[in-house]
Amino acid sequence: MSSEDAAVGTLVGHPVTAGLFRAGRRLRQWDATHRWALDTAVVLALFLLFWAAGRSHDGGPPDTPIQFTQLTVPQMLLLQAALVIPLWWRRRAPLLVLHATAAVFILLWTAGVILRADAAILVAVYSLVRHGRLRRLPWAIPVLLAAFVVFLVRMASVVSVWDVTFFAATAGAGAAALGFAVRVRGAQLAALRDRAVRLEIERDQRSKLAAATERTRVAREMHDIVGHSLSVIVTLADGGAYAADTAPERSKEALRLIGDTGRRSLAELRRMLGVLRDQTDEPDLHPQPGIADLDGLCERIRAAGPRVEYRSTGELSTLDLGVQLAAYRIVQEALTNTLKHAGPQTTVRLTLSTDDIRLRILIRDTGSPGAHPGPNEHGHGLIGMRERAALYGGTITAGPAPGGGWTVQADLDLAPPAHREGDPD
Repeated sequence: MSSEDAAVGTLVGHPVTAGLFRAGRRLRQWDATHRWALDTAVVLALFLLFWAAGRSHDGGPPDTPIQFTQLTVPQMLLLQAALVIPLWWRRRAPLLVLHATAAVFILLWTAGVILRADAAILVAVYSLVRHGRLRRLPWAIPVLLAAFVVFLVRMASVVSVWDVTFFAATAGAGAAALGFAVRVRGAQLAALRDRAVRLEIERDQRSKLAAATERTRVAREMHDIVGHSLSVIVTLADGGAYAADTAPERSKEALRLIGDTGRRSLAELRRMLGVLRDQTDEPDLHPQPGIADLDGLCERIRAAGPRVEYRSTGELSTLDLGVQLAAYRIVQEALTNTLKHAGPQTTVRLTLSTDDIRLRILIRDTGSPGAHPGPNEHGHGLIGMRERAALYGGTITAGPAPGGGWTVQADLDLAPPAHREGDPD
């Protein structure tokens, strides 16, 4: 850090500087709700300052070569008020205030009256540059030239023209430069405040989007868990009801499987809902299902009636856990749809294969003895499968199979996102 940066840092962090910043911020906040009060305070302060500074000298010193008009106190106060009072509107109509102040200035100097309150014209110049519209600034040039000419004519007899011009130009440029500096600083602060507001809005929007995304994920998980379990339970209950009279042992087995499926689903729901609650103790964590759990899933489907033939090729156990979860949920949803639409008198062939580049999933059922309408294209199940496949650059196709039944095919890309075909370097 350079010595200049260190000095600036020390100045900014100084208690006096910090106090001035706080006072300025409080003043701006108060002015935002009391604009007329602050304008009145500025006019009164300037009026008292000019009157106190020049109450014994205004009217011009008697020993100067210039003949100035001697004024009484009431006359001086009246003319001083004519110069200062228009400044009350300096923020609302700065161009009009400049013309009014310059007109009084020209009349006084033409009549040979000089007041220290003539400096109000510089305040008007500052106010025009600070608060006025930039495209209207050229309209102030004629009246300022007129005031400069009158001032030059009066002072030319005692001061050289170049000195008068230098003084007037320096004073006017200083007032304008101060107005521009404060205007630019105000614009910078406004831009920073606007940026802070926009960042806060964007932060809130990101939080809402994250919450919406999480709600969607939880809803998808709940749909997978509840939809699958209820389909199995309903099928087992129907089968148990039919077998109650003819095969009581089958009915008891169906009731046992219903209990097991319900308890398993209840445990998964508790785990899912436990993540959403704030817990003070350690949560009960369980791994997400993966490829290895497909055997158990197939057994539960077989218990409901359908014949499931499961075959896999490739190193599936080494796949990423996220890919395994997506594959499990896709198969679960497809088998649930088969159970709902094809019924228990169907045969399902499930095949998973991988070549370390892509994971391919094929679920095909033979259909039911009756019609097989297939899953609803607009339902949440097929949408959820497509969303899961899309996370890994994959696709889902579903439709009637040749010769009857229904086929679901999933193709997931196992390559890292940066190396997928078509991705930019």
